[in-house]
Amino acid sequence: MGRHLRLRNDADCLIISEAADGAAAGARTAFGVIIGTGCGGGLHVNGADWAGAGGYSGEWGHTPLPWRTAEERARPHACWCGRTDCLETWVSGTAFMEDYETASGRALDGAAIVAAARAGETAAVAALDRYIDRLGRGLATVCDLLDPEVIVLGGGMSNIDELYDRLPEVMGRHVFSDTFATAVRPAKHGDSSGVRGAAWLWDVPGDGP
Repeated sequence: MGRHLRLRNDADCLIISEAADGAAAGARTAFGVIIGTGCGGGLHVNGADWAGAGGYSGEWGHTPLPWRTAEERARPHACWCGRTDCLETWVSGTAFMEDYETASGRALDGAAIVAAARAGETAAVAALDRYIDRLGRGLATVCDLLDPEVIVLGGGMSNIDELYDRLPEVMGRHVFSDTFATAVRPAKHGDSSGVRGAAWLWDVPGDGP
């Protein structure tokens, strides 16, 4: 009884951990992304997490998929939040599996789809291509707003090595700049980073008593 509580979502905790001693260590501005069952984000600016005026900054997963294609506009996605076409419905791991199943008629988990793509299966290759393009478009909007030094990816989909080779090119095509310098990296501390970040909450500058 009478104990203080500090609450952040999983993406906030991820970037707190990674900015402290992980993939975003030393960066003045960093954006952490969780892409797993759902999709979320967290901000770290000048050595502190940035919760925002209302405490909900970084809810990137509930902004719309940008620059939708004609095919995407013809197939709107309802989100649990009540809106339509939130990024979570397009770039989460769940969305990746649903997209592949819609195109191929086969239900596979994300790891199996990626393995099939690497083996050259046409439907899996196309699904992975669409996923990377959609994720890159979504992250480009983050760069237009924040121009972070580093974007750190966590969650199950962050284990896809192809993301780190291909996302910078996709993002670079969509940002409103002739140059693109944001690094995209996997979480150094992997699935443990969220728990580590929750522990770091008690030492986050500016976080109150």
